[in-house]
Amino acid sequence: MNEAETRAELIDPALKAAGWGVVEGGRVRREAITLGRLQGAGKRAAGNVADYVLFYKGQKLGVIEAKKRSLPATEGVAQAKKYAAMLQVRFAYSTNGDGIHCMDMLTGKEGWITCYPTPQALWDQTFSVEYAWRDRFGDVPFEDKGGQWQARYYQHNAINKTLEAIAAGEKRILLTLATGTGKTFIAFQLAWKLFHSRWNLSDEPTRRPRILFLADRNILANQAYNSFSAFPEDALVRIKPNEIRKKGRVPKNGSIFFTIFQTFMTGRDAAGNPAPSFGEYPPDFFDFIVIDECHRGGANDESNWRDILEYFEPAVQLGLTATPKRKNNVDTYAYFGEPVYIYSLKEGINDGYLTPFKVKQIATTLDDYVYTSDDQVIEGEIEEGKRYCEDDFNRVIEIKAREKYRVKLFMGSIDQSQKTLVFCATQDHALAVRDLINQMKTSKEPNYCVRVTANDGELGEQHLRIFQDNEKTIPTILTTSQKLSTGVDARNIRNIVLMRPVNSMIEFKQIIGRGTRLFDGKDYFTVYDFVKAYEHFSDPEWDGEPVDPVVAPVGNKVEQPAPPAYGNENTKANDEELPPRLKIKIMLADGKERRIQHMMATTFWSPEGKPMSAAEFIQRLFGDLPELFKDEDELRALWGQPDTRKALIESLAEKGYGDEQLVEIRRMINAEKSDLFDVLAYIAFALAPITREERAETRKKQIFSQYDVKLQDFIDFVLAQYVKEGVGELDQSKLPDLLELKYHATSDAVILLGGVAQIRDAFVGFQKHLYQENITCN
Repeated sequence: MNEAETRAELIDPALKAAGWGVVEGGRVRREAITLGRLQGAGKRAAGNVADYVLFYKGQKLGVIEAKKRSLPATEGVAQAKKYAAMLQVRFAYSTNGDGIHCMDMLTGKEGWITCYPTPQALWDQTFSVEYAWRDRFGDVPFEDKGGQWQARYYQHNAINKTLEAIAAGEKRILLTLATGTGKTFIAFQLAWKLFHSRWNLSDEPTRRPRILFLADRNILANQAYNSFSAFPEDALVRIKPNEIRKKGRVPKNGSIFFTIFQTFMTGRDAAGNPAPSFGEYPPDFFDFIVIDECHRGGANDESNWRDILEYFEPAVQLGLTATPKRKNNVDTYAYFGEPVYIYSLKEGINDGYLTPFKVKQIATTLDDYVYTSDDQVIEGEIEEGKRYCEDDFNRVIEIKAREKYRVKLFMGSIDQSQKTLVFCATQDHALAVRDLINQMKTSKEPNYCVRVTANDGELGEQHLRIFQDNEKTIPTILTTSQKLSTGVDARNIRNIVLMRPVNSMIEFKQIIGRGTRLFDGKDYFTVYDFVKAYEHFSDPEWDGEPVDPVVAPVGNKVEQPAPPAYGNENTKANDEELPPRLKIKIMLADGKERRIQHMMATTFWSPEGKPMSAAEFIQRLFGDLPELFKDEDELRALWGQPDTRKALIESLAEKGYGDEQLVEIRRMINAEKSDLFDVLAYIAFALAPITREERAETRKKQIFSQYDVKLQDFIDFVLAQYVKEGVGELDQSKLPDLLELKYHATSDAVILLGGVAQIRDAFVGFQKHLYQENITCN
């Protein structure tokens, strides 16, 4: 029997006899655990697929790895253990249909069993402690929107871990999942289970729970509100300050409430004095509170959030964060406790649920500035001799020529049709960069680039909503300062441009997360880094072990880093910037702008934050290119003949590496002006690419030595076309066109060069010399 026959004839009947029912129907299913890491060209690495996952009462209880009957029953032990760990199930089984090897992932015990346990028996073995609500939660299936939604394995784990904590009576719960992995989906499914099971803290059997989704920005609250549309319309309540003012009271009719903490911190008491509006609710009004992006100060003793959370102390509170424990968010962990579940950026990329990325580091000769007397001070007071650095630009000092040069650099590097986020120092800086982009764009659309900051209000929110619509291409670029570093669910972002310092690891990971969401045809995204933010990758905190918690003496508060004094859109409750201080404005002396220079380097980073070579990145992204040549000599020989070169290109295309993919690889290694030969040689043999012009010039003397003067002149013309257009000009089908372009008529060329056969032999023959190793001729 092969494996499929073994499953159908031996394993499926055994599972049915144990009460698990029909495979792929209810309690048993085959599950694709991971998608497989993105490899480019529309391909992925092999994913992890479990042969059987055993479900009962909404819980995954066991995983079975099947092998064909002729193999030992324990052949699948390693895979079964791996899948059980990923799915967080206690029991794993390996079988060949005849024998069943059972492994208890909790105790480590292993041994042979004669038959599979029944669903109830496996449930009882898994859960030694009974919780009444566990069964009731299990009776409520996930909402799948008619099959459109399916929980990924880590989302299922996070939901079950949270429900287990709720069933056990825990009051403070924390989930840590990388940006782009679907925290709002998890919050929705949790609310769905609580709502339909009628769970509540007062144990009233018929009452629906009252759930609060608390965010720090309207866009996050609105996104969550829209994502909960499967609930009855009268169950959802959006708490807005203008409606509170209009009605004179906070809304209380409903089940699931959405608001931002700024709304809860503003209001008036009966006498008209300022008072937080959350005080209009009884402390025990909400049963369950979800705090989105809770690392943004939600558990900080100094934060307004803490007042809200402490007031609603009776509620079960769930914190959602994308950042592991770090020195500047330890209070979050001190308040909520250790996460019940963690899913990291590294896991997301390797599983294929997040998009890989590369970084272009850009340094210019005006990254910092010292005033000289030939420059003109337009406004403000300059400190002579002071070196102004990145932290000062566009906050303390402004040099328009510097920003213009930077914008010109990245606009010349990106594909201008791709969606891009540009992070600027302040809202004014974002305005200036927006204007520069629109002045340099190739698009004719007036709203090609727009600014989205706190000052842009509803119009900015509208621009953002359109930008997030993957069916729409305008606006294409958004400029911002702080506003979009979190909560922007736009899946087709291909470029992130950093034009301001990113001082914390938390913010850096949040910004990187803007590009990690999956989108069809998106194999990776690019970070254009003007501010050395890439140095965060070298920080052991990137995806390393969490720091130890900071324990403050009783009565003392853990000291938190001071917020930036200027340009932070979150420093005031109304989400507006502090008034800017008077900036120094400089006009560079005549000629200085033309002398600004830059250096651009592309670096590649693994999900673990480790530097990689371009070849390694391409191998991870695109997989190993098909082995169609065994060594460098064979590649040179194949590429040096038009017919074998054409066959090789066709073979690459058949395996998914067509023109589009090969051009993309060429762009990634900064070899746009190189021959495709150089791209293949770089990947396969680590040969440094050279431009087509360099290749032609260094081989020309060797080539010309083989032919007379008239043929040399023709070959020189062909090489010029090759340098200009690429290797396609060397295909035999191009020969008649080249002769007409050079000599106006093929008949004239034949008379001048000595016959059709001689011309063809020369055209084909010189190409092998073009791809030989470079030989210096004296």
